[in-house]
Amino acid sequence: MHASLDGFVAGPNGEMDWINVGDDMFEFAGKQTDRSDTALYGRVTYGMMQSYWPTAGDQPNASKHDKQHSGWYNKVHKVVLSTTMQESNMSNVQIINKNLYNSIIGLKESGGQDIVIFGSPTAVHSLMAENLIDEYWLFVNPVLLAKGIPLFKNFNDQVKLKLLSTDTFGSGVVCLHYEKI
Repeated sequence: MHASLDGFVAGPNGEMDWINVGDDMFEFAGKQTDRSDTALYGRVTYGMMQSYWPTAGDQPNASKHDKQHSGWYNKVHKVVLSTTMQESNMSNVQIINKNLYNSIIGLKESGGQDIVIFGSPTAVHSLMAENLIDEYWLFVNPVLLAKGIPLFKNFNDQVKLKLLSTDTFGSGVVCLHYEKI
């Protein structure tokens, strides 16, 4: 998840125009998604992703990243955390709107590859409240927002983390990879 140096994931109105990306970061993210067979989204982020990624790789001016991520997006199992969406009739899409803890534990125990979540601060906050996040990949952007949607919210107990790696990108973004201990 992208975050500002002062701990926000979006501006007060959901703005994300401050996020820095580049080819080196897309390459890095592609390696992470290749290790995943399930993607978690909140309702809003899923809507944004679904409106772009299914055909992004087919566009005449599609970048290498667009082609790679579009191919991954179209094959990956998508799980949407939402209290308002009903069960989807789309293949490869599962809606979780109740029993969050048991549903996520079931996904983890299904024996697949990694499960990743993109953005989706409300969904992340719900997962944090249930202590369901095993690893954090934080892309800290060199900006101070002063206000907005906080990265960390609604968790009840201290969460101890171990730093596994750091990566720095040409844009000045630093990726911090932590696991829960």
